Amino acid sequence: MSQDFSVLLHTPTDGTDGDCTASLKNPRGIEPRRILPQPRGSQAHTCMSPQSSDCLTFIHNLKPSDPSIFFRTPHIKGKDARIGVAVIINGKDTVSVNGNRDFPMMSVVKFPLALTVAHWINTNGMSLNDTVTFSEKAMKEDTYSPMLKKYGKSLNAMTVRELLEWSLVESDNNAADILLHRVGGTSGVTSIMRQMGISDEIVIGASEEDMHRDPYLSYLNRTTPLAMAQLFDRFYHELRNASQSYSEISVMLEQCRTGLDRLALPLLPTNALIGHKTGTGFPTPEGRISAVNDCGYVNLPNGTRYSVAVFVADSNYDIATTSAIIAEVSKIVLEGLIKQK
Repeated sequence: MSQDFSVLLHTPTDGTDGDCTASLKNPRGIEPRRILPQPRGSQAHTCMSPQSSDCLTFIHNLKPSDPSIFFRTPHIKGKDARIGVAVIINGKDTVSVNGNRDFPMMSVVKFPLALTVAHWINTNGMSLNDTVTFSEKAMKEDTYSPMLKKYGKSLNAMTVRELLEWSLVESDNNAADILLHRVGGTSGVTSIMRQMGISDEIVIGASEEDMHRDPYLSYLNRTTPLAMAQLFDRFYHELRNASQSYSEISVMLEQCRTGLDRLALPLLPTNALIGHKTGTGFPTPEGRISAVNDCGYVNLPNGTRYSVAVFVADSNYDIATTSAIIAEVSKIVLEGLIKQK
């Protein structure tokens, strides 16, 4: 069963339609696409306002324990941000809000990047123990890099495994760019993604260096919540057991140390397993946060498994408050699925 519908959760007061590009007044014209086609097999319901009678009827008819109930909670409804959510339960039941709208990935991009690195290794007779060399210029000082902080600029070689660990567990930007360049840059990673059958709704068009030089280039790295939830779902059910490289990526995702106040927060007391990747954007000229994201897969103690993608764009709150929105979505999905069991 698939229940996918789009709702504009951010109702702006400036006459725009709520897309982040309108609020950012992007001078370079880099914009996410508006509405993408519904996935095959989906039952679509689209409405553009929480006041739409059709939309309210649709939501009213859902089971009370259905994860889409988060739309009606005061913690989500009416928030001054553009919110997209997709949840896939036990690999089949799907619920989404704004699931087919584009959102900037920020460091969530490091997950599909890691998958392409693993594919590149697997198809070239390599292993995670192979060494990648790089120049001192690759160790940028003006970016988030705990790897640089630990080793300094003299570091010029690491195994693929180490670079993936820094990229996924610590969200290190230098490690991610070294891996990106190793597989052929944005064109190379795009080619590998399509070879892997990764949805063309997941687009990697900029490196971390590009985005640091011009934050608006972050919109070249985009996805829809549904596409990212589907990728995590496919990874958990199919890819993670397909090779040693993918298996080790799952361990790294489960060791993620960033954004623990987002999806992971309500799961802490439950002994649930979560593998996830976070992303955090930049302050806009209007004082907003361009993006705060968290996506991954969850195994509950009761046997329920789900993938979840939550994107919050153009938030008029600080990072902590925006992260709390993601945590609230995670809590409501968790409680709904526990009640269903």
